[in-house]
Amino acid sequence: MANHDIRVLNDLIETTIDSAEGYAEAASETQSPRFNFTFRERASERRLVATRLQQKVEELGGTPEDDGSVLASAHRMFTNLRKSLHDETAVIDEVERGEDHIKHKFEDALDDEDVSPPTHALIADAYRSVRSGHEQMRGLKRAAHKTQ
Repeated sequence: MANHDIRVLNDLIETTIDSAEGYAEAASETQSPRFNFTFRERASERRLVATRLQQKVEELGGTPEDDGSVLASAHRMFTNLRKSLHDETAVIDEVERGEDHIKHKFEDALDDEDVSPPTHALIADAYRSVRSGHEQMRGLKRAAHKTQ
């Protein structure tokens, strides 16, 4: 069971690192001080989530992921292209789309009946942060589209 938990956690770590990097990049690109603060805050929160997941992998005797995915790098390149159009709403749309992805990854892990109860509890705790970020970005997206 430990090997399965390690695989599931490492998958979540990779996605969480991708999310933190995406938020940091969005913060550096936004012109809005409010969005800059929000994105930096979320990036920091995601780094903490990744650290907690990495610590659990180490406790289980595994080697934790410490890098994001290649797919996320490609997604950031696409986001950079859209940002070059100076469309802040497009940036918010991309951030919210990333939130959909991480939310689904955590939900799939929570539904995995082969994950041990202690690991499931950790994932559930981390999911609260993910769900909060998703709701916040969904709200920003709705507000941005109303002002257009």
